[in-house]
Amino acid sequence: MSGGREEEDEERTRQRKLEEALEVKSLRRIISAYLNYPEAAEEDVKRYERSFNKLPPAHKALLSHFPSKFEKLRRCVSMNSYFIFNMLEAFEPPLDMSQDADCCDDPYHDHGHNDHCEEERNVNDNLFSRESTVCCGEATSTSGRMCSLESKQICCPEGGATNSPKTSTINEEMGNGVNHDPADTNHDQHLEENEVTDKHIHSGHCDSDCNGNGCSASHEWLDSSLQLNVPLVDVDKVRCIIRNVVRDWAAEGQKERDQCYKPILEELNYLFPNREKESPPACLVPGAGLGRLALEISCLGFISQGNEFSYYMMICSSFILNHTQKVGEWTIYPWIHGNSNSLSDSDQLRPVSVPDIHPASAGITEGFSMCGGDFVEVYSDPSQVGLWDAVVTCFFIDTAHNIIEYIEVISRILKDGGVWINLGPLLYHFADMYGQEDDMSIEPSLEDVKRIILHYGFVFEKERTVETTYTTNPRSMMQNRYYAAFWTMRKKSATKDPSH
Repeated sequence: MSGGREEEDEERTRQRKLEEALEVKSLRRIISAYLNYPEAAEEDVKRYERSFNKLPPAHKALLSHFPSKFEKLRRCVSMNSYFIFNMLEAFEPPLDMSQDADCCDDPYHDHGHNDHCEEERNVNDNLFSRESTVCCGEATSTSGRMCSLESKQICCPEGGATNSPKTSTINEEMGNGVNHDPADTNHDQHLEENEVTDKHIHSGHCDSDCNGNGCSASHEWLDSSLQLNVPLVDVDKVRCIIRNVVRDWAAEGQKERDQCYKPILEELNYLFPNREKESPPACLVPGAGLGRLALEISCLGFISQGNEFSYYMMICSSFILNHTQKVGEWTIYPWIHGNSNSLSDSDQLRPVSVPDIHPASAGITEGFSMCGGDFVEVYSDPSQVGLWDAVVTCFFIDTAHNIIEYIEVISRILKDGGVWINLGPLLYHFADMYGQEDDMSIEPSLEDVKRIILHYGFVFEKERTVETTYTTNPRSMMQNRYYAAFWTMRKKSATKDPSH
């Protein structure tokens, strides 16, 4: 008997090590995608230059400003790279990144969370192990990783807690570069003043932080010798993240936030008028992305937890939530990677300052947290049954392989009488996964989705269509719009789970 138990223990240990090695390899790939951003962007600029140089002299003369534009693009890329590498320096991996991950086969199968980017339907990699541990309002170092921002302390995954950044400088920083006129005659000067030289971005390390202080000790896992050659689609995900930063954390993203987040926040405010500090209602936000909606819900007086699957997102949200010191601390250039549909070069090259608010000073409710992991795996845990007063999904439910599974889990984790507020389209993210026979994609119509929701014990309270965009360039000649479904559902009281 004991011999059999030992063999089982050894097999479990071996399996756990294999899964961790797979996660390390996947995380290295994502970090490499971030690190490869400047090199990939430089290749783009070189391609633009090659095309320009093929023009006959008379045509070149008509575009004589192009060489200058190409150099401005390079400086914009440097600024974006500076933001990215400071973000990576602040990241504390929840895994031992020094371990050998070559013991396993390539794990890079596409898996769940499309960020609704306009130009590409990219799918993020599966980072979290199949045994995600549930996180419920307190930091954890298990595979159900959490990065939480609490009212007076900022907690990072396995990073302990540090004092909240001071807020005394916010007022004087409010207007620092948040809005820039496209015709600003000082635009070129702005670029040159903020130009980041090569010394700032070698191997992903920086010489100083925004306050002129020395950065933390170089992370071995950022060493260039560990950097992988990743496909360009991975770098496209990094570009998508940069646009998501604008959506969630820039003044320029306010219009989209008003379209998508404001109806949700107004509905929560209406449905939960009595939010006492002693017993605030609890709201879960699956697919929380970079965390702004979850933070805004917390600021309304809810215990708010964002759940996010993508490590591309989690690395960035952790940096903004936990490490930004002031409003407008970072300048990025989110629109430089598309030459199409630009009204002017100054529109394409315009800077955007982030964040537009200081997260630690935003007035969050105690208990605000971000939990990493697959939604179904994390929240199928028995401890989650009937735990939440509200679930908010925004551009999320179509990220499922099986949307019925999402609906089932939402029904199970809501309290009797709890509400589900949803806003988003049905852009099923696995619908075009040709050639991958093992990938399931269930793609019901909105009519079918509503019928399934009713089956799982919900009743409709409100329903309408909301016109919105997603990570769109507001000055582009092309604007992709969604006519998103917006509803409020209430879970019937004393209803048994129809799946049993």
